[in-house]
Amino acid sequence: MKKEKQIPELKTAGKLKINLTMKFYLVLIMLITVHLSYGQPIALPFQSAEKHGISMQHLDSIYKNAVNSDTSHAIFKTDTEQEKLQQSYSKLLKDLGNYLSKNNFKWEKKTQSFNKVYFNNDGTIDYFLFIFRGNAESNPSEAQQREFQRLLNLFIKEYIFALTANTKFTQCGGAVYMPE
Repeated sequence: MKKEKQIPELKTAGKLKINLTMKFYLVLIMLITVHLSYGQPIALPFQSAEKHGISMQHLDSIYKNAVNSDTSHAIFKTDTEQEKLQQSYSKLLKDLGNYLSKNNFKWEKKTQSFNKVYFNNDGTIDYFLFIFRGNAESNPSEAQQREFQRLLNLFIKEYIFALTANTKFTQCGGAVYMPE
């Protein structure tokens, strides 16, 4: 009689163990997928960020402003630090331009963009969001926009910003890309 009672209990315990094991593996797979999806730097247009599950509001809550009119809310507070930031940001854009050129990317026309870059505290880039400014005629073709985004994603994987901080930070600004 004892055996009969133990067998159903063992079956129940076995099912419970299997369910917990399956749940563990499902959670593990989800975590790996999220890490692989978002563990790498990502460059994309602002309008695509939300579609990819990237909330700017959430990013802005994690990354502090590099500069701010109220320096108590800024990462780089002094004039000297802010000058170094501007120089480093200009260098980032020049290095990007050189990278695009080396990869045979040529702007068809003068192109203006607005960028918001989210940096890890070690200077690596987590997110590079951009939007081309102007009307449809002044913006790059769809094919050129896709190629720019592809190359930008490759560029930010290896790029290290010249400044570091004790926390994650963000910097935004405009850029003008010129045809050669």
